[in-house]
Amino acid sequence: MGKSASLALRQDGDATAKRSAVADIAADSGLIVGIDGLARPPWAAVDPLLQAYYDTEWGMPVRDEHGMFERLVLEGFQSGLSWATILRKREAFRKAFHRFDPDKVAAYTEADVDRLLADAGIVRNRAKILATINNASATIRLRDDGGLAAFIWSFQPAQTPAPRTLAEIPTISEASIALSKALRKRGFAFVGPTTMHALMEATGIIDTHLVGSHRRGASGVWPK
Repeated sequence: MGKSASLALRQDGDATAKRSAVADIAADSGLIVGIDGLARPPWAAVDPLLQAYYDTEWGMPVRDEHGMFERLVLEGFQSGLSWATILRKREAFRKAFHRFDPDKVAAYTEADVDRLLADAGIVRNRAKILATINNASATIRLRDDGGLAAFIWSFQPAQTPAPRTLAEIPTISEASIALSKALRKRGFAFVGPTTMHALMEATGIIDTHLVGSHRRGASGVWPK
């Protein structure tokens, strides 16, 4: 057997062993290995939209006001609904809320509320719409204290979870409870501790990717 053929067989064997190891980890944790050989949680393993979101955005650090405000709003609208529903409506939300510009949203009038309630492209919930307008004003006020993103990041815990199974993934934490209370004191609404935990996951403040997921540690904020 020639050297090139031998090398090819060894590389193929290494790749097979790697896939087998990933599959073993996935079987124990609840992760699902895709046809691309990458391990993902069930919610991100089938739907192409959710998979792309998981692979490229979820858990990546968000440190700007605009990006953090958008995610704060969307997490609030997601309460009681599936994230897939919100993600599919994301572009409609961006259009309806002026690309989540806090200054523009804070200036909304009752006419804008009526416009949003008539927009079938978004979630038409009056309380959540009013909370978004309110939160835009609260975001503007936070600029005097370093801004929304810096304020939320200041609640980053000293350690991040390291769940090995789906059952070990937390849905609330001391940090998210503290953040929720602090935001409410600053005038924010629809910022409960479970919603804030989801926000901290989505923006890289904590890393709840399962150990074994191809995204674990990908944000660069936390070690694997």
